[in-house]
Amino acid sequence: MENFIVSARKYRPATFDMVVGQASITNTLKNAIKNNHLAQAFLFCGPRGVGKTTCARIMAKTINCENPTENVEACNECKSCVSFNESNSFNVHELDAASNNSVDDIRSLVEQVRIPPHIGRYKVYVIDEVHMLSQSAFNAFLKTLEEPPAYAKFILATTEKHKIIPTILSRCQIFDFNRITIDDIAKQLQYVADNENIETEYDALQVIARKADGAMRDALSIFDQIVSFAGNKVTYKAVAENLNVLDYDYFFAMTDHILAGDTTEILLLFNEITEKGFDGAHFLMGYSQHLRNLLVCKDPRTVMLMEVGDSIKAKYTEQTHKSHPVFLLKALDVINRCDLSYRTSNNKRLHIELALLQTAALLQHTQQPERTPAVASTPVAAPQKPAAEKTAASQEQRPQTAPPSAEKTTVTSPEAAPTPASRPGKPASIKINKPQQPEDDEKKKHELSEPLSPEDRPEESFTEESLLKIWDKLKDRYKDSSVTVFTAMNTHKPQVGGANMIEVTVDNVIQKESIFEQKPEILSFLRKNLNNYAINLEVKVTDTPKVHKAYLPAEKFQKMVEKNPDVEKLKNDLDLDLIY
Repeated sequence: MENFIVSARKYRPATFDMVVGQASITNTLKNAIKNNHLAQAFLFCGPRGVGKTTCARIMAKTINCENPTENVEACNECKSCVSFNESNSFNVHELDAASNNSVDDIRSLVEQVRIPPHIGRYKVYVIDEVHMLSQSAFNAFLKTLEEPPAYAKFILATTEKHKIIPTILSRCQIFDFNRITIDDIAKQLQYVADNENIETEYDALQVIARKADGAMRDALSIFDQIVSFAGNKVTYKAVAENLNVLDYDYFFAMTDHILAGDTTEILLLFNEITEKGFDGAHFLMGYSQHLRNLLVCKDPRTVMLMEVGDSIKAKYTEQTHKSHPVFLLKALDVINRCDLSYRTSNNKRLHIELALLQTAALLQHTQQPERTPAVASTPVAAPQKPAAEKTAASQEQRPQTAPPSAEKTTVTSPEAAPTPASRPGKPASIKINKPQQPEDDEKKKHELSEPLSPEDRPEESFTEESLLKIWDKLKDRYKDSSVTVFTAMNTHKPQVGGANMIEVTVDNVIQKESIFEQKPEILSFLRKNLNNYAINLEVKVTDTPKVHKAYLPAEKFQKMVEKNPDVEKLKNDLDLDLIY
């Protein structure tokens, strides 16, 4: 039986052109070799599995090649290339600094540097995990690294550049390797699958690439694991099952239930997810990414920001037409706040279920009909048929207007409910019954009720000072129920415009739409408390330029220099550098 070779070794790049996702670095190295502008020391830094050691070996092989190609690649035919391919080259020395980090190891390396190469032009020393060297070993290496023989080249590789002392960094050309993108990893996996005659689904390769987190070596290792599990046909379902990844279908189904307001299906689907062993934090992270993708799909220009396959993009495009951008933003806010407080929650499952139900309630709140005045929907209690007939007669005799704070009433006949106030020749008595609801809700409904007849509606004038007092009471109503409305009302003070017009300024369109959703309730409160039922509301977005906040160290330092120019002088005098 032939020995199996893992894909990470079998498909390790042998030329610069085969390196995945590091085109800027490989092009720079090729131009340096072509123009004979090679430095004496290089530092390759970046996350694991992105090609640091691979590029070091390719460079060591190429600079010693006797017949390089026009594309500045090794010929693989000369003595130097053949000896390198057979792993017996005397010109390339690899040192693992993780296990050889003492002063004696570096002294032995310095002794070897004195011996010139027998074949080829250069002796190349590749030191991997160089940040593991001790302080004394770094100091012993300094002089040789700064002034080596003309034939000696040093290539240092590390995943933690910040642990290397500045005196070493100043003697090297530094190359920062980037994480490999999901598309690049998926294409390389497709290339490997084609060579191995393995049938794959591109969506499955996308999941593997996302799981690898930018590391090509990790992606190839996961690919080998999936092939061992699924055989010669790698499907999306097999990858999701083996890697314990939440299927996209769960997120699409959850969003459909939320848009439909089906709370039962929401809870049942989340129960199915938890029974399959998925962690709540993992679900929150995946669902927030799903909502973000739906928002990105709203504009064809931003669809490219999604790192998914074409079939999944089609599903996103189909579902995004069913949801409004404002709802998606509010849902993202709810899920994000749930994610932030998830770790401190005692009942984590209930915490997520509440967030999902709140998300569904967001949409239902925007679709509910407008409120009708409390008097117009007054229920009439009629326990007996004769009493009901008298009730109808007495109700016709009642005036059609009622004070704004009129409570819900139940009308009964004198025979059904005798009272001391009932006298012969008088209409049926009115018994006031409190509705079965909390006192705060009752008070709020009475405050929002308006007179029915337009001629009975007062139009008292009001000042900006009185408006601000009422405005402070009004905005506190939304402190817990709607953070967006509270923020909009708390940021800018309202202005008295024309006749009975109140102008409200907001910072963005989202706040404007949120204010419009609550406009009937806001107007009712203002009209009631200012005793002016001709008041109207105008909402406009401010055009003031946004203040740029300093986030990066360089930006913060520039802000400090603007306030005190002596800070820059102090930095230059002490020869300080900004830490990134």
